[in-house]
Formats: sequence, structure tokens, C-alpha cells
Amino acid sequence: MAKKNVIVGQSGGPTAVINSSLYGVVSESLAHAEEIGEVFGMVNGIEGFLEDRILNFREALPGEKLEYLKHTPGAYLGSCRYKLPESLEDSVYPLLFSKFEKLDIGWFFYIGGNDSMDTVSKLSRYAAQTGSPIRIIGEPKTIDNDLVHTDHTPGYGSAAKYVASTVREIVLDASVYEKKSVTIVEIMGRHAGWLTAAGALARKYKGDNPKYIYLPESDFDTENFLKDIENALEKDCCVVVCVSEGIHDAAGTFICEYDSTVGTDTFGHKMLAGCGKYLENLVRSRLGVKARSVELNVSQRCSASLISSADQQEAVSAGAFGVQAALKGETGKMVSFIRSTGEDGSCRIDCGLEDVNVICNEEKTIPAEWITGNGSDISEEFIKYALPLIQGQVHVPLGEDGLPVFVYRK
Repeated sequence: MAKKNVIVGQSGGPTAVINSSLYGVVSESLAHAEEIGEVFGMVNGIEGFLEDRILNFREALPGEKLEYLKHTPGAYLGSCRYKLPESLEDSVYPLLFSKFEKLDIGWFFYIGGNDSMDTVSKLSRYAAQTGSPIRIIGEPKTIDNDLVHTDHTPGYGSAAKYVASTVREIVLDASVYEKKSVTIVEIMGRHAGWLTAAGALARKYKGDNPKYIYLPESDFDTENFLKDIENALEKDCCVVVCVSEGIHDAAGTFICEYDSTVGTDTFGHKMLAGCGKYLENLVRSRLGVKARSVELNVSQRCSASLISSADQQEAVSAGAFGVQAALKGETGKMVSFIRSTGEDGSCRIDCGLEDVNVICNEEKTIPAEWITGNGSDISEEFIKYALPLIQGQVHVPLGEDGLPVFVYRK
């Protein structure tokens, strides 16, 4: 019986460890040479595959070059935000599967977040509807940590470590002058505040900066915000706060929309940015104190300098586990993480499988009981949840120029 081939793609926003998941898929596939023929990569996801942009990993990253994926940020294969049609009767589906057939694809892996799991769901349902033997598995990825039916997602630990470390540095920088000042740190998070909550990890003692943390899970009131700042300034001259880019008022209007009209992406999501700048101007004009805003922007999701070793190892394990599951015949599933806590308080993470159809288009937010301070802070339960995910340091080799050595697609 002729060997079938593997194809893998990446989709959505990059992370510091999305390539570690890719490494897990590719290395595990190559290790099963008795069952798997070639290992192909889709360049720019499903969108690129439709345009026949693929590569062969045996040729693209031979030998030890494959190992460099584990500390290379971004998405090696390139990404896309292509949304497959809702109707499985659309002509794109037979076109895709005819292309799979020409490449003798037996296993399909897609690394991404919520919208990517939507793609996995549609492809697996079409395969089942048409009797296709292709096994289709979703590999989780998102710094937003908002996928349901998994304890957390690869990419979150490293992004949380970056946020906590950077906020701690900002706090030290902001405290050098004995003059009243307010620094607002804007952090990614549309509807889920997991990443912004990581700002709490920066605190060294009770009452330390950041004084307040505002998440999209709670309605944001600008007048209450100003009162919070005034109260904090009565005790300390330096006040640092963290805000999610997706904070909104009780009517559901994003705070960034107070200042300007925002556009939408291909999935219909509003493109958020600017709430930090709006609040900076509000504090300056209403309270008459020095104010500045810092938007962490893409660095929080792509920095390789602070990759969490735990995050990297889990991403590799998830990639490999997905291949093992597909070889056993699993399909229409997403790899998940299952947490267990030992008697000594140690945290263990194991891989599992969940039905992708109940994951896509759902969103996991921070539990309401973890949000304190009338919506302006986060509880100790979150700290216990997040700390194991940011542990360990990854060595990133440096070149002769003193800069990190990454792998690039030619």
C-alpha cells in the first residue's frame, strides 16, 4: 500500500511558539517514515494552498535546521485570515480536496486559534460528508488564551511572560521621578482579558504597580476610572495601570471608538487600537497630571527573547500528539491541554483531544470570580493559574553579529 503524505499549515496571528507546534508536527511525521511519505507545508495557510504554494520540509529545513524552528518567532510558513464559506456545497471544498488527492494527502494539520478551528471543523465535516479518508486535526495556538475545552493554549505562556516582564520594567522606569504621573499600558485582548491579566504577575508585593487592571470581561466606566486614578495618586506619585485593547462601556462601545471610527477585518472583527491613547489624554486633561500610554503591540506576541520553556515544550508536545492521534484514525479533533495538580502543588499538563465542532466560534473568558476590585483587578486564583505557564528560559543562539539566529523561508 502506497504511503500517504502529511500537509500542515499555520493561520491567524503569530506567536513566539507557533513554530514549536510546527516543529512537533513535522518532526513526529518524519519519525514515522514507515507510514508517512512526504511532509508538506502550506505557504500562507489555506489561502496559499489554493494558489498551489507549498513546500517540502525535507528540502526546506534539512537536518538540524528543523531544530531552529523551536526558537524562531512568527509563522515560518506564513499565515492568512481566509474564511472558508459556511455552506459545504460551495465549490471551494471539492477544489481543496482534489488538490489534497493530487498530493496523496492522508493527514491534514492546521495550527491556529478560533477562526482556524472553524476551518478544521468545516474541512472535517466535508470529509465526513464525502467519505474522504483524510484525517484532519487542529493544533491550538493563540496568545489570547480564549479557546474553550482546553486549560490554556500554546503561545499564551510566552506572551504572558513578556507582558509581565515588560510591565515590571515600565514600573521601574516610571518610578524614577518624584512627580505625579500616570502610565497606561495597552495590551492585546478583544473580548478575553487573559493577556492583560498577566500584568498582575509583575507585582512584587501587595499594593505594587500596576495599581489597576481593566479587562473586557467587565464594563468600563471612564468616570470610575478617573476616580480610581485619583485615589491611587493620593498614596503614590507614580501610578501604572494595564488595560485591554477591547475594554468597552456598558453599551458595548469599545473605548477606542470614543476617539475614532475603527475598521473591520475579513472575519468582521473590529480592529482595535487606541484606548490607551484616549485614556492618556483623558487623564491629562481632567486630572492635570503627567500621563503617557504604552501600546505593547506585536512585540507581546512575537518576542523570542522571553519564550517560556514550559510553553515551548507544550507546543512541541501538542504538535507531536496530534500526529500520533491522526495516525490512530482520529479526525475532526483539536489537541487540548489537561491540567492536574499534585499533592505538593506541582502542576502537570497532559495532552488530550476535543471535538473541534464544539470549540470553533466559542470564546473562553476569565471567570467572573477571578475579577475583583469592582472590575479593576485580578485575584490570586489567576496568579496560581498563570505562574506555571511562564516558567523556564529558552536559549536562543546568537550569530556573529550578536543577534538571534532564526530560520527564514526562502
